[in-house]
Amino acid sequence: MLLAFDTATPLVTVALHDGDDVAWEGVSERTLQHGEQLAPLIDRALRETGLVRQDLTAVGVGVGPGPFTGLRVGMATAAAYGHALGIPVYGVCSLDAIGLETTGDVLVVTDARRREVYWALYRNGLRVGGPAVSAPADVPPGAGAVAGSPEHAALFDLPRLEPVYPAASALVRVVADWSADPDPLVPLYLRRPDAKPQAELARTAR
Repeated sequence: MLLAFDTATPLVTVALHDGDDVAWEGVSERTLQHGEQLAPLIDRALRETGLVRQDLTAVGVGVGPGPFTGLRVGMATAAAYGHALGIPVYGVCSLDAIGLETTGDVLVVTDARRREVYWALYRNGLRVGGPAVSAPADVPPGAGAVAGSPEHAALFDLPRLEPVYPAASALVRVVADWSADPDPLVPLYLRRPDAKPQAELARTAR
């Protein structure tokens, strides 16, 4: 049984997949509470499917791009499951889980804060540009529609499409081969976190 989850956007998404079909899927009820929402959602998924953690064979986790705090929660949890159960952990670009479910030339955007967006370009579900972070005005043209965060999709003069967040079940489909050795788990921050060590703050203040 595959466990997949994403914490790269304000919502937490979790899914269990048996390799052929989605066995369970859920989304957090509250936003921006990744640490409080992820573990209960995973526990609920196992409880409602009658499974235990030892039934899991692999973990897929969204690695962003996204805010530092949210990604840290998801990736730390994925690494902990992998270590405790001795199972592989696969990192997936979170934007791919949105782009995978689109057709045509589509721009996928999520909130990067600072009046910027995380973005990637897709052609019939395959990424052809990005991921990157920039102001909306600096995103390359060429897409025929936009998907992702509704608030940020509205910044573009393009038809809007579903989905609006990376569904955990789509993360499963992004991984081409669950039997292959996973790549190292590396977050897609795309820029440095807002928090800076005191030593760095002291240097920049000089």
